Amino acid sequence: MAGHSQFKNIMHRKGRQDAQKSKLFGKLAREITVAAKLGTPDPNMNPRLRAAIIAARQENMPKDNIERAVKKALGNEGENYDEIRYEGYGPGGVAVIVEALTDNRNRAASDIRSFFTKSGGNLGETGSVSFMFDRTGIIEYDRSVASDDAMLDAAIEAGADDVVSGEGGHEIYASTEGYRDVAKALEAKFGEPRKAALIWKPQNTVTVDDETGEKLLKLMDLLNEHDDVQQVYANFEVSDALMAKMGG
Repeated sequence: MAGHSQFKNIMHRKGRQDAQKSKLFGKLAREITVAAKLGTPDPNMNPRLRAAIIAARQENMPKDNIERAVKKALGNEGENYDEIRYEGYGPGGVAVIVEALTDNRNRAASDIRSFFTKSGGNLGETGSVSFMFDRTGIIEYDRSVASDDAMLDAAIEAGADDVVSGEGGHEIYASTEGYRDVAKALEAKFGEPRKAALIWKPQNTVTVDDETGEKLLKLMDLLNEHDDVQQVYANFEVSDALMAKMGG
């Protein structure tokens, strides 16, 4: 059980300040509402809702906002959102997966297609790039929670598939079927994780030059800033120097 975090420098690019907080809270609330609508409103019985609430807490979303989002689902208030996965190729032939929750499929498709086109890429059919990714569960803990060996032992005992420990913390990967049980076992031992979710993990990544990388990072930002977009995944690596230049 070993590995390298293949997409650490292209996910979760921070650096946006208060101007983006309300948009982020809106996206988090949308995911909480949809998760609660699709399953039970009890996060202990609803893994997707549990993951959404953990994500909201990590972003310091107020407890009232979280509770309001759950109640909205119970009262069948607000819009009905469609879950859509878009797949395509960005600059340099890099594979990109976009997960969206939208109340207007035509608007979302048109906007996302235009982002790909303007960046020099193209939107493809569903399935056109997802075969290059694995659908997997991830549980993350801060480095201070446990030593590398202690986390590895606990993850193996819980039934995880892989563990990656580094300066940024511990990443535990588990199958989509076993991920919730692994998360529960680790939470009982180490407390609530900083993240627990199903993701698209690239099987391999390609290193791109800085010129292509800059175009790709701009595309990632455009996608992430769209109201309908919840998550973006891609299979590329860029240099630390470019990440620093782009404020990653």
